[in-house]
Amino acid sequence: MTPGALLLSYAVVAIIALVLLIARYKLNPFITLTIVSFGLALVAGMPAKDIVSSYEAGVGKTLGHIALIVALGTMLGKMMAESGGAERIAATLIGKFGEKNVHWAMVCIAFLVGLPIFFEVGFVLLIPIAFNVARRTGTSMLMVGLPMVAGLSVVHGLVPPHPAA
Repeated sequence: MTPGALLLSYAVVAIIALVLLIARYKLNPFITLTIVSFGLALVAGMPAKDIVSSYEAGVGKTLGHIALIVALGTMLGKMMAESGGAERIAATLIGKFGEKNVHWAMVCIAFLVGLPIFFEVGFVLLIPIAFNVARRTGTSMLMVGLPMVAGLSVVHGLVPPHPAA
């Protein structure tokens, strides 16, 4: 077996192990990812002294860009839900668009909220509003959540002044 094929087979086994440990055995995903990553690095022949620094560099680079933004967005979303702000926004949207058109309301609000912020933050901020709108109108969460995601996706990928376009 060629070295490339051997590494590919190690990666496939690692992915299967990752899915099994999380889905079947309900282990914490972050811890499982860390353990499987270390195991894969050892099996692939990476020197043990280089594994931690490589892991830190990869995870740090990935999380450094988004962790703070998502954490602060989550806090703001929670504050909005606890203070009644999400409930007030939901009531206003239902009042302006009507119960039959809440999906259009969610597209519009997602588009407007998504203009100055990243997709992930907009998603975290709008989740409490989506839950309140769905609960108040008796609408399926899919009929509220999918238009919200669509509005955020459009602004995220297609509108030039957006920070991520």
